[in-house]
Amino acid sequence: MDQANILIIGGGVIGCAIARAVSQRWQDVFLVERFPKLGMATSTRNSGVNHAGLYYPKNSLKAKLCVEGNRMTYEFCAKHNVSFRHTGKLVVATNAHEEVELAALKKRAEDNGVDGLRLIGPAEIRAIEPHVRGTAALHVPSTGIVSAEELVHAYARLATSQGASIVTHAQVVSLEPAGGMIRVGLRIGDEEDSQDETIEARCVINSAGLYADEVAGLLGNHSWKIYPVRGEYCEIRGPRSTLINNLVYPLPHTDGLSLGVHFTKTLWGSVLVGPTASYVEGKDNYEKNRLPIAEFAHSAKTLLPEIEESDLQLGYSGLRPKLVPPSGSGIADFVITRDPAVPHAIHLVGMESPGLTAAPAIAEHVSKMVAEILG
Repeated sequence: MDQANILIIGGGVIGCAIARAVSQRWQDVFLVERFPKLGMATSTRNSGVNHAGLYYPKNSLKAKLCVEGNRMTYEFCAKHNVSFRHTGKLVVATNAHEEVELAALKKRAEDNGVDGLRLIGPAEIRAIEPHVRGTAALHVPSTGIVSAEELVHAYARLATSQGASIVTHAQVVSLEPAGGMIRVGLRIGDEEDSQDETIEARCVINSAGLYADEVAGLLGNHSWKIYPVRGEYCEIRGPRSTLINNLVYPLPHTDGLSLGVHFTKTLWGSVLVGPTASYVEGKDNYEKNRLPIAEFAHSAKTLLPEIEESDLQLGYSGLRPKLVPPSGSGIADFVITRDPAVPHAIHLVGMESPGLTAAPAIAEHVSKMVAEILG
């Protein structure tokens, strides 16, 4: 039976960032990912935004780790040749009521430690984004975009170079405490051609994203339930992509479900419009009953009056691991905790946005928890 100091479940951006961080200190680090490729789920099906930390309650893990992760992500990308662009963004108000909300958002962001924020008027909005219409905007200089796929693979590449072993197409099917170890049952390969393996690990890190609640359940911990929320995108390509220069957001939805349909000028020059937010059945439901393009155009016209349905084409969609049920509201914080019954297991649950941004800061946070377990 193989043995490991650390076994990480989940090869998204957070799991790979953790693998990179812990393999700097410990040997015998394994990462297992259920899909054939790393980062295939939530990590690469998003806007690729390096968030500033505006939206999250003061002193929450989301606020703290996002602000730290924003700086760390830029530094990592520059050092390891990951494509990025430090763009800044506008959060735009369209009436006097929204201007009050915008001022409150600025205060919350400043409480979180976000620097350089400015409230600007219509003339400066037009100077930055000539086609965008609003009565006021919050200018956020620290926001930018990164190549999410490159970022995932850079973390994984460094982890591997430090001795970590990464196994894809490997699904965890059982977790069993065994003295000071956890016995991890794996099914490796396709259903038609799979083999079962077992690894004993001194520390197990559950970073399974959409499936983190199910992985926790294998240890008998049913504290959490993931509710998949689908975010859909349209895309503007060609000459009309010049309607947007960088990043433009509306005020976030008051129910905490979404930041609203926004505009992201991508690294390849097109413009993403989205994401939407809707609860769906199933953790693989990316395409069933997609929204019509007309709905994107209708939402987009509020900030970008020139946009037409004919400018848009349907893009990809992604799923977020929400902890707030369909009947709930508000923003649930990241859950990063040791299992009370199996203290050498660490659970990361509800790791939605700003997980991409926060990944390196999350990795440092988790590495300190691992040190408490392994010494």
